Amino acid sequence: MLAIVGGRVETISQGALPEATVLIDDAGKIVAVGDVGVIPRDAQVIDAHGQYVLPGFIDSHTHLGVFNDGEGREGADGNEMIAPITPGIRAIDGFYPEDMALLDAIAGGITAAWVTPGSGNVIGGQGATLRLYGRDVEEMVLKNPSGMKSAMGENPKRVYGTDKKAPMTRMGVARVFRQALADAIDYAQKHDKDPEAPRNLDMEALGLVVNGTIPLRTHAHRADDILTAMRIAREFGLRQVIEHGTEAFKVIDQLLAAGTPVSLGPALVARVKVEVRERSFKTPGILAKAGVKVSLITDHPVVPVQYLVASAAFAVREGLAEEDALRAITQNPADICGVGERLGSIEPGKDGDIVIWNGHPFEFRSTVDKTIIQGCVVYDRNRDTN
Repeated sequence: MLAIVGGRVETISQGALPEATVLIDDAGKIVAVGDVGVIPRDAQVIDAHGQYVLPGFIDSHTHLGVFNDGEGREGADGNEMIAPITPGIRAIDGFYPEDMALLDAIAGGITAAWVTPGSGNVIGGQGATLRLYGRDVEEMVLKNPSGMKSAMGENPKRVYGTDKKAPMTRMGVARVFRQALADAIDYAQKHDKDPEAPRNLDMEALGLVVNGTIPLRTHAHRADDILTAMRIAREFGLRQVIEHGTEAFKVIDQLLAAGTPVSLGPALVARVKVEVRERSFKTPGILAKAGVKVSLITDHPVVPVQYLVASAAFAVREGLAEEDALRAITQNPADICGVGERLGSIEPGKDGDIVIWNGHPFEFRSTVDKTIIQGCVVYDRNRDTN
């Protein structure tokens, strides 16, 4: 058993508890938070007095392990751009658990992430929610698949239109999208009638979206692309998350009406293409204040994953409430990534994924003192140099 004693515990679900204790059992589950009484004699004790104790942060949109740091083309396994529709692709099959960025993540307080294929295709494949520490991907999986990556706008237009192949326009992207969903529905109906019919792995995977098992997670920056994506989801009765959402502040009413969350960002980038001209750290505060469920993202390696915390701090400076900022990198991404019952807050029954900071994480000089996953210290600033 592990006892984290005396720190300011930011539970997320029940506010802050000053000088509280967190008990984690040998199975890696939180069993008590607050004034827990007598600490078991055999417990390992971490003195967190004067420090901040928070849930491990979660990045709800990354390409960790499929676009590997420092490896160039050899480490680029995130886009299978052979056809605009490739839902049978699985991110875990290209995931490299020795990506150096995973060490950066753990040292930066990020303990879990959604790992997804890139956005070169209209439907690019299945993403997985992973812990960012483990011997291999099987040990790291929290939920797989946990969403189907899709993309609107510039990216698929550029990839296929450059070679004068469909889709060349936004109209073409939408048509290809609809046809794939219709094909998946037809495939499922045929297999219900004839289970011995030949299998199609792409249609089987897309069937998880049309039957509601996993959400469609759609890369869309511009407001018109967001609305097209939502229109398609509405037509086919799909669960959806908008990824990036640069202009989501223009369509707040529609997002609220549909109950559609946004994995927002990254804003810590230059205006590298037309679609992101209106990127701003003001957007998180605008969306959260209106009631849209928002998580903040790095889109690693676009922004290095360890700067998720910096992104939240910049959003606070531009108007996002501090409690909303913490929720945007803890409970909200946990919910979006399908693991909200296990991660995202410090409360009994949840996994003991905890990060201890030597100051408030939004303060520039603060650093991670210890990172704990399932009750085990996997990073200690006093011992590790990464």
